[in-house]
Amino acid sequence: MTTATRTRATSSTFQVEQLTCSIGAEITACDLGEVASDADLFAELRALLVQHKVLFFRDQNITRAQHVALAQRFGPLEDHPVVGSDPDQPGLVRIYKDLDSPPEHYENAYHCDATWRENPPFGCVLRCVEAPPVGGDTIWVNMVEAYRRLPATVKDKIANLRARHSIEASFGARMSAEQRAALHARYPDAEHPVVRTHPDTGDEILFVNSFATHLVNYHTADNIRFGIDYAPGAANLLQYLISQASIPEYQVRWRWTPNSIAIWDNRSTQHYAVQDYWPAVRKMERAGIIGDRPF
Repeated sequence: MTTATRTRATSSTFQVEQLTCSIGAEITACDLGEVASDADLFAELRALLVQHKVLFFRDQNITRAQHVALAQRFGPLEDHPVVGSDPDQPGLVRIYKDLDSPPEHYENAYHCDATWRENPPFGCVLRCVEAPPVGGDTIWVNMVEAYRRLPATVKDKIANLRARHSIEASFGARMSAEQRAALHARYPDAEHPVVRTHPDTGDEILFVNSFATHLVNYHTADNIRFGIDYAPGAANLLQYLISQASIPEYQVRWRWTPNSIAIWDNRSTQHYAVQDYWPAVRKMERAGIIGDRPF
């Protein structure tokens, strides 16, 4: 639930400052290198993550090995089939944007990471290596709140709907037909509930994003009178649901500085990396944690 005021509180170990009424907290008095090696500190941090959905830290001068060790506290790490991993730290993905980077527009759309997987990530630990002097922020969205504030008629309509999520239609779009077919064979489209349940809290979450291509079980007698009810009716409904992530009341925006870190719960959030900083350089390193099948 949202709260009416911004608060600054002290956990048993960390200083916690809530950043918006809906989502996000900045954690101080915290050394993530120490958290990576201390079970009690990690348990406290994980509880804060579930509560606030995304946690922010500054001045965390940790090594790549410590970065990976912290992320592995949450669970095994996953590789990315297109971006790949650091050769010395499997599961650590380098997202480096400079003047030689090819143009792409995957990050600057509201999305939940890798929902094209049967088991989308639990979450991610993202560290800023180099930041633009201005720009390059990232926005996170509380999709529990996005679902909670949908009209009751919409909630009723989407209660049992499922959507297809595709890497072929996103990362695969600029590949050759042969490469795209191989990518699809390796990662067939995944089907997930439009409204998923958070396994830790039981919260209902609006779980469609820019990887979702269509609703797979909309064309039933309850929904369809004429063909126009399905096409474009189902597509319009899906786009309406996806658009909920763009509502500012559900968001927090973070300005990166070198050695700042964000940890987010990928199950209950979406995010958007703002690409407004060209020709400046932005270098990030991300460790994604393997998740479970949405239900």
